[in-house]
Amino acid sequence: MTVSIRVLGVIPARGGSKGIPNKNIALVSGRPLLAYTAEAASGSRLLTRCVVSTDSPAIAGVARELGLDVPFTRPAELAQDSTPSIPVLQHAVRWLEENRGETFDAVMTLQPTSPLRRAGDIDGAIELLAASSADTDSVISFVDAGEKHPARMKFIDADGFVAEPPFAEMFEGQPRQMLPKIYLREGSIYLTRMHVLMQQNSLKGARCRAWIVPEERAINIDSPFDLFLAEQMLMRSAQCQPA
Repeated sequence: MTVSIRVLGVIPARGGSKGIPNKNIALVSGRPLLAYTAEAASGSRLLTRCVVSTDSPAIAGVARELGLDVPFTRPAELAQDSTPSIPVLQHAVRWLEENRGETFDAVMTLQPTSPLRRAGDIDGAIELLAASSADTDSVISFVDAGEKHPARMKFIDADGFVAEPPFAEMFEGQPRQMLPKIYLREGSIYLTRMHVLMQQNSLKGARCRAWIVPEERAINIDSPFDLFLAEQMLMRSAQCQPA
């Protein structure tokens, strides 16, 4: 499919990380975590450009070794634990426009914490946005909630007693097949039209289309256990590749 929209990929990779020190360049199956996102981005046919936003010289060095573009250093005030992603993306957009004269129609956020993302996910989401009507604001990746369906969730009060939330299953032990399909935001793909990001300060906007990711690739690394799971899935994927 030929697409006419210009898409900027931004890989946000700040240096600070409390749960996993230097998380974005921690080794996963012998490679820096960032390498998996670099591979997916480089394999994309439809990204117009991809840049890394980081405040860390160490991460910038690894990124350049992986063939990624690091055209600026992220300001320290945009690299705090509490910094949301939107101003980070807006900074990247403004920097490229003001310093390179480059403009884009949409921005794709590619978090390094999703190592099982594929180039096909990137291109599929871009094709979906390009084929959608102009009032589609974004494409975001989701995964089937499966057994983590909110209907199975309970409140636990201060005394340890279980209480039913208003969204509980219709009757105790309701079969999964009877529950309405529901999805979790998965984290590997955030594709946002430029005006939604820059003028509405939103990644999602009012009308968002879903890019569905299978459960076996829906891993977002936030803890050492997540790293372990990612390594297992990466090894499994390598074993399944044809010789």
